[in-house]
Amino acid sequence: MAIPSRGRRQIRRNMAKNDDLFERSGGKRTAAAKDNSYTAAHIEVLEGLEPVRKRPGMYIGGTDERAMHHLVAEVLDNSMDEAVAGHADTIHVELMAGNKVLVRDNGRGIPVDPHPKFKNKSALEVILTTLHSGGKFNSKVYETSGGLHGVGVSVVNALSDELVVEVARDRQSWTQSFSRGKPTSKLKANGAAPNRRGTTTTFHPDPEIFGKQLFSPERLYRMARSKAYLFRGVEIRWRCDKSLLPKGSTVPEEESFHFEGGLKDYLVSEIGERPTVVPQPFAGQAQTETNGSKGGKVEWAVWWPIDEEGFVRSYCNTVPTSEGGTHESGFRSALVRGLKRYAELVSNRKGSVITADDVMDGAAGLVSVFIEQPQFQGQTKEKLVSVEATKLVETIIGDNFEHWLTGDKEAGNVLLEHVITKAEERLRRKQDREQQRKTATRKLRLPGKLADCSNTAAEGTEIFLVEGDSAGGSAKAARNRETQAILPLRGKILNVASATAERLRENQEIQDLIQALGCGTGAHYADDRLRYERVIIMTDADVDGAHIASLLMTFFYREMPKLIENGHLFLAQPPLYRLSKGDRIEYARDEQHKDQLLRDVFGGGKVDITRFKGLGEMQSAHLRETTMDVTKRILLKVDIPTAADADARREAMRTQTLVEDLMGRKPEKRFAFIQENARFARDLDV
Repeated sequence: MAIPSRGRRQIRRNMAKNDDLFERSGGKRTAAAKDNSYTAAHIEVLEGLEPVRKRPGMYIGGTDERAMHHLVAEVLDNSMDEAVAGHADTIHVELMAGNKVLVRDNGRGIPVDPHPKFKNKSALEVILTTLHSGGKFNSKVYETSGGLHGVGVSVVNALSDELVVEVARDRQSWTQSFSRGKPTSKLKANGAAPNRRGTTTTFHPDPEIFGKQLFSPERLYRMARSKAYLFRGVEIRWRCDKSLLPKGSTVPEEESFHFEGGLKDYLVSEIGERPTVVPQPFAGQAQTETNGSKGGKVEWAVWWPIDEEGFVRSYCNTVPTSEGGTHESGFRSALVRGLKRYAELVSNRKGSVITADDVMDGAAGLVSVFIEQPQFQGQTKEKLVSVEATKLVETIIGDNFEHWLTGDKEAGNVLLEHVITKAEERLRRKQDREQQRKTATRKLRLPGKLADCSNTAAEGTEIFLVEGDSAGGSAKAARNRETQAILPLRGKILNVASATAERLRENQEIQDLIQALGCGTGAHYADDRLRYERVIIMTDADVDGAHIASLLMTFFYREMPKLIENGHLFLAQPPLYRLSKGDRIEYARDEQHKDQLLRDVFGGGKVDITRFKGLGEMQSAHLRETTMDVTKRILLKVDIPTAADADARREAMRTQTLVEDLMGRKPEKRFAFIQENARFARDLDV
C-alpha cells in the first residue's frame, strides 16, 4: 500500500522527535557518552556468611522479636534431630543473664576431625562458617530431620556477636568460639571427657542486627515444652535465670519435660477443664512403609471443645509449620472423609453435606509427621510442600478415624450430629448472604408471586401467608395496597421438623418465604431486617387449613424462633360459615360460634347458612371486612415460652418436646399422643 508524500513527511518528523526512545538525560548526553555510574567495580561478591548478615530476612524471616527467637529454634532443632535419630535422650535449654541462650544435648557431637574438602579446617568450623554444609543431605546420617539446607546453625553464628560451641566426642572435649560468622579462636582441646558426649551451643544475638530486643522467657519455655510433646523419647530440661523472670510470671525457674503420651498429652493440657463434644480425643500414631525406604510416621490428636475456641497446629520432623501445608491438608481430608463414611454406615443422609471446614472449624487439632527429605517453603520452614505428605497423612489418619468412630458409636453419633449442625448453619449463612445480595426489584419476581406493599418501612406493614393462588387472588383484591403484602403458597409446605437441611434448601415455597421476609434464619436472624411488622398466617378455617397453619408455625418455631418471641407472628381468623336472614349477614368462625349466632342474633326462624370451602370462594369485599380490615378483624398472636426463669424453662422444654413428638420423624410418638388424647376430641371436621 503506497503512503502519500505528505504522510511520509509527517512520519519522518515524528521519528526525529523520538530518535532515541530510551533517552532519559533530557538531551544532555549522547548514546556514545561513557557511563561510569554502573561498572564492574559496583558488582559485589558476598562470601562466607556475609549474605546472611546483609539480608537476614531471607534466612530467618526478618529482624524482629519473632526472628530472633527463630535462632533458638534452629539450634534446638539440631538437638531434636539427634534425639529423633535415636542418638540423644536429653536436651538442656537455658536462658542466661545477658540475653544469652544455651542448648545442650547428649547426642553424638558435631565432628571435629579435619574436613576432607577443607583439610585445614575442622568439620565443626566448616559447619559453623559455611552455608549449605551439614550431615543432613545424606539420609544415612539422619533418616528424618528438620534441617535440610545446611544453613541453620551457620545462620545463628552469622547473626550472633558471640557464639561458643563445646563438643564432647570420643571421650574428648573441644571448644571453639565465633563472632558474626567468623572464628575468633582455633579449635581447642579441653582434655578428657570420659562420661560425657554431645554438643553445647551458647550464643548472644548481635545487637547490630536485632537492636535491644530481649529473649522472652515465656516464649522459649513454650518452645521447649512443645518440642518435648513432639517426640516421646526425649527429656527436655528447662532453666531460666531468676533475674529474667518478671514478677508474677507463671514460667518456672527450672522444669523437666517428658511426655509419654506425646501429642495426646499436649492436647489434654491445652483443653484443660473445658467441656468437649466427645469425652476423649481422637489420638494415635502409626507408621507406613510406602514413603521412601524407611516409610513415614504420623502422630495426631484432635478434640472438639464445646466453646469452639480451637486451633490447628502442624509439625514436620519436630519443626512447627505455622502456615500448614500438605500434611495439614491430608489431616483435614482424612477427618472429613472418615466422618462422611461413618454417616453412610449409620444411614444418616445429612452427612453428605459435610465439608472439611465443618469438621475443623472450632476443633483443636495437632498433627506431626516424620518423613525423609521434606520440602519446605523458605528457610524458616513455615509451610510444608512435600506432595507425598498429603497421601501419607490422609491414609493413616483416615483409616484410624473410621475405626475410632465405629468402635465408640455413642461418641461417633454425637460428633456426627455436632458437625452436621455446623454444616447446616454454614448453608444457612450462605443462603442469608445470597438473600442480602438480592435487590428490591428482584424480590418482586419471586416464584411465590409476592404482591408487596408500597410502604418500604417495616413499621405498620404486614404480610399475609395464604394457601394457593385462588385465595391469593381474593386476598390481593381485598388488601390495603399501602400496608398489606400477599404471599400465596402452593399447598402444604414442607414439614421442617422432619426434613433434612438439603430438602429445606431445595423447597421453593420455603425459600420464597425466607426471601420475602428478608430477616435470615437460625443464629443469623436479624429482627431489624424483617421487612414487615406483622407476619399473618391466613389459611382456610377447616382442618386442612389448620394443618397448613401448624406446618407454618413449626417452620417459624424451628427456623425463626426470635420472630415469634418478638411478637411478629399472628393467625388470622377467617370465617367458616356465612349466615344471612333478610338484610342481616353474620360470619361464624366455627361450629360453636355459628350456634351462638343462631341463638343470640337471629333468634330462630329460617336462616341461610353457607359453609365456605376456602378463602378463594369469598368475595374480596367479604374477606376484607371479616379478616383483613384492621378495624374489624380478629388476630391470634402466636407466643412461645422463653427461658426467663425456671418455670419458663420447663414450659419451653415441654413445648419443644411437644413439637418434636407431633411434627418430628417418629410416627410412633404421634400415635401415642393420639391414643392418650383422643377422648378429648370434640366436633371433628373429617
